[in-house]
Amino acid sequence: MAEKEQQSPLPLAPARYGLSRSDAEAAANPDGRAAEQRRININKRRKCLLYVFLFAVLQTGIILLFTFTVMRIRTPKFRVLAATLEFSNSSVALPTNGSLRVAMTAELGVKNSNLGRFRYGRTAVYFFYNGAQVGEAAVGAGRANWRSTERLKMKVKVDVNVADSAQLERDLTAGVVALTSRAEMRGDVRLAMVFEKKRSAEMNCSMEIVTGNQNIRNIVCD
Repeated sequence: MAEKEQQSPLPLAPARYGLSRSDAEAAANPDGRAAEQRRININKRRKCLLYVFLFAVLQTGIILLFTFTVMRIRTPKFRVLAATLEFSNSSVALPTNGSLRVAMTAELGVKNSNLGRFRYGRTAVYFFYNGAQVGEAAVGAGRANWRSTERLKMKVKVDVNVADSAQLERDLTAGVVALTSRAEMRGDVRLAMVFEKKRSAEMNCSMEIVTGNQNIRNIVCD
């Protein structure tokens, strides 16, 4: 009996299934636990709203940048790039006669700075001397590709024979006759195969005919 009593196991210590302090406090205070959960949910919602707001701001910035840079439609430019005289078809009268007849070949440029093509219609180009029209020619309809310059050739006969030839006589004596050219090229710019806007490219150029060597110089366009 003594041996059995000695071999009998010692009583086990009761297991401690205790809770942590925070869990114990939450269990003791259910209202506090609910408040903590509400606070966590509120923080999550705030973060979600912040992310949505930042995403909206980013998207708005991208759209504005795209609108004011890539999608901005600029008015094309229509200019005289160069001009030469055809000697066989040109004649310079004496200053006392007060007339000038020349055949001119002009190289025109349609500069399109947009990210979309510029399609234009038939355009008349007028030449003036001292406010009086002295020549007219036209270029056919066409198109200028995006970010490129379309070059056109045009022939025109300029007949300077004005009623009041005093100024022309002085210019012929000096050997330099100043001309201006004007035109309005109407068309439309199309971007991304969706956006289309009407635009008019205006020409306003000046040049000088040198009667001595029958050359054209000082071509300036606004």
